[in-house]
Amino acid sequence: MSDVVYESQVKIRRLGGKLRAAWLPAESEPVMFGVHGAIAEHYGVSQSDSEPHATTIDYVVAAAGG
Repeated sequence: MSDVVYESQVKIRRLGGKLRAAWLPAESEPVMFGVHGAIAEHYGVSQSDSEPHATTIDYVVAAAGG
């Protein structure tokens, strides 16, 4: 078995409702995660109650496409 070459250091804090902040390596500011559009509708989150932010699945799709 090979040695571990990288261990990601990520901190996540729930800010209320579906809104979360994540501190990621190499980023100077936290990345905001939340819900928007059809995903907000699915979870019953009103766009007027919560500012829309990209979801975790949006980041997974972007990372897979990159």
